[in-house]
Amino acid sequence: MSVTSADNLAEVRALLVSVLGIEDRAATLDAATPLLGSLPEFDSMAVLEIVAGIEERFGISVDDDEVTAELFETLGSLAAFVDEKRS
Repeated sequence: MSVTSADNLAEVRALLVSVLGIEDRAATLDAATPLLGSLPEFDSMAVLEIVAGIEERFGISVDDDEVTAELFETLGSLAAFVDEKRS
């Protein structure tokens, strides 16, 4: 995956914080922040909400086969995916 833009990373972080309800920890999230299996709020329902939020916010379509554990490994991997889909 490519390196993600700072603006895109910030937008994806804002979506994640909103969906997970972790506004109190928003400032601690960076590209290296592990997601799946590391944030207790990040469960299967959150994955569905985040995918729906990405599709709506960024105007992209996410195929079922693209929703993998690797995609949700870190905030950076998720933001890089969005970058790729937008380009």
